[in-house]
Amino acid sequence: MEDSNLAVPAAPVPASLAGMPSRPLPKWLLLFEIIAISGIPTQVVVGALLYFATDLGKAADTANPLDRLVSLEFTSGLILIDTALIALLIRLFLEISGENSRTVFLGRRRVLPEVVRGLLWLPVVLVVSGGIAWALSQVPFLHNVPTNPLGSYMGSPFEALIFGVVVALGGGLREELQRAFILHRFDQGLGGIKVGLVVFSLLFAMLHLTQGRDVAITVGLLGVFWGLLYVTRRSAVMGMTNHAAFDTAQVALGALARSFGK
Repeated sequence: MEDSNLAVPAAPVPASLAGMPSRPLPKWLLLFEIIAISGIPTQVVVGALLYFATDLGKAADTANPLDRLVSLEFTSGLILIDTALIALLIRLFLEISGENSRTVFLGRRRVLPEVVRGLLWLPVVLVVSGGIAWALSQVPFLHNVPTNPLGSYMGSPFEALIFGVVVALGGGLREELQRAFILHRFDQGLGGIKVGLVVFSLLFAMLHLTQGRDVAITVGLLGVFWGLLYVTRRSAVMGMTNHAAFDTAQVALGALARSFGK
């Protein structure tokens, strides 16, 4: 007769499958990895290489070197290469620490339902963020950039199409990979995931100050929303989908407004 009191012990779950490093990571290493994939060091390096070693730095037919840095060709090359580089760095850091990338970025959620949820939330995010942006733009101190410089990338439908693809990858993919990885690392020994959410949201906002203080605040709040999606769902897919769709919709709306001369 089988003894019901004898239970077979469950096999331990490998740390890599649980989304945890095979060994505790020192704080200096966590901080180093966060800085490395924050977008600042990589964009400086990639931007310098593009400017001095390729024709992209000479894309704008102008005597002003600064104008070359805002050309569509240069900006697109910078964002796309930086996206690939950051994705590779994140994969490398997770491999070195013995972690599973799928667990960190997908968790236990199925991909397709998360994609659908991200798309369903798009109208809400567009309306709420649009209302916040409009309200902030009514404050002269905050609305310090009269014309968003990104509008120069939508001079024609073809340019808008290219820029839409670029921002979908640079925003929806790169920034949400960064956000999920940084929140994950903060959760492992840098004060917790909530601290990481505040820190990265502030950084996210500061990197958009060139578009105006009102835009930076709006973007910072969007970063909080997308970060909360990862915190609550432990999957980056819904945030990626919503962010990519949001950026693409913004480009489409901007191009449509320009076509009507607004």
